[in-house]
Amino acid sequence: MIHSTHRIPGLVLRDHSFELPLDYAKPGQTISIYAREVIAPGMEGADQPYLVYFQGGPGSGAPRPNSSSGWLGRALQDYRVLLLDQRGTGRSTPVTTRSLADFVNAQAQADYLMHFRADNIVRDAEAIRQQLIGQKPWSILGQSYGGFCAMRYLSAAPEGLKEALITGGIPSLFRPADDVYRATYRRVVAKNRLYYQRYPGDVALVRRIVDHLLRHDVRLPGGAQLTAQRFLQLGLQFGMSDGFESVHYLLEEAFALGADARGGLQWNFLFHLEQMQTFDTNPIYSLLHEACYTQGSASQWSAQRVLAEFSEFALEGSDLVMFTGEMVYPWMFDSYAQLQPLKGVAEILAATDAWPALYDVARLQHNTVPVAAAVYFDDMYVHREFSEETAAWVPNMKLWVTNEHEHNGLRADGATVLGRLLALVRGAV
Repeated sequence: MIHSTHRIPGLVLRDHSFELPLDYAKPGQTISIYAREVIAPGMEGADQPYLVYFQGGPGSGAPRPNSSSGWLGRALQDYRVLLLDQRGTGRSTPVTTRSLADFVNAQAQADYLMHFRADNIVRDAEAIRQQLIGQKPWSILGQSYGGFCAMRYLSAAPEGLKEALITGGIPSLFRPADDVYRATYRRVVAKNRLYYQRYPGDVALVRRIVDHLLRHDVRLPGGAQLTAQRFLQLGLQFGMSDGFESVHYLLEEAFALGADARGGLQWNFLFHLEQMQTFDTNPIYSLLHEACYTQGSASQWSAQRVLAEFSEFALEGSDLVMFTGEMVYPWMFDSYAQLQPLKGVAEILAATDAWPALYDVARLQHNTVPVAAAVYFDDMYVHREFSEETAAWVPNMKLWVTNEHEHNGLRADGATVLGRLLALVRGAV
């Protein structure tokens, strides 16, 4: 259903809303899925093919466009773009602490959330495709976790696809979560060392901040305690091209200087740190991040267990304190205000082994859909070697392995990245 159409300079935007099953195996209860169609001005009535964008995450809504720049501008030269708010995010029926409070208990919450992985995101996309264009296939672009959704699409419904483009998001088809986090911790250690090489003065500063947090009850403007572990989650930024700078410039204002210095952390520093951490606003990320890697197995808090194998992340005993990266820990459900009521469901989800398989390896081995993927050589979030391992199983997949970009290449230089993938999938390079 189209709700409205409006224009901003360089873009025509159409709102779509679809009522789709929560559980496709047992139709009955429905949820709303929102998608924003983006069209180049003057092309509203043209028979342009669709490019469907799958956002990274999990748990984040699609981008909110405000100009025809970057990858979107390049895409609009050839397509009309459908920005999909994956189930539970954005303007789709939301998954929030407040919405989950309507369930009778944590088990009921878990039963509901089991329907919010990539398998059902792809089922939603297929239902939307059939409503919009019938049996015609369309093209997809998956960034990061969106690439995981693209691989699920290739595995489950390749007949719906004309071509697939992936940036920084080729998952392992069969490796368990522990393998993923071991590889991730090694890359995070390497990124930490590069960070401190760039900003050697931050070695002592980070040590000072961590020591202060270990010895004092520091409260963020929203009221939650800033623990040392929560502070060190700023390392999540290190895999982006601007991540080192975003953390370094934040740390510059940690302590006051001059005669007014009282030894405590500045309010402005605490405010901006709180704004950089989105775990409160995106609960699906914390609840289902490890479930991205589980197929017939339980994660059992994989990142927390594997952390014990890496002494580099000890909070005390070394001058060099390591930031963590893209991991979810059980203590977060005590630290983040909007996650605290979800501690029970988080424990259930971490313990369940009832996750269905996400990828049909046998089917992928006979893939005929053209696929082009950017694999970032030093990607901190999606292990390059595992991506290459997957690509070796899937025919008709062309890789662009590059160290020119970090994980946010599509955001930082989107026109170049998307242009390269389009040329690759069309056989022009």
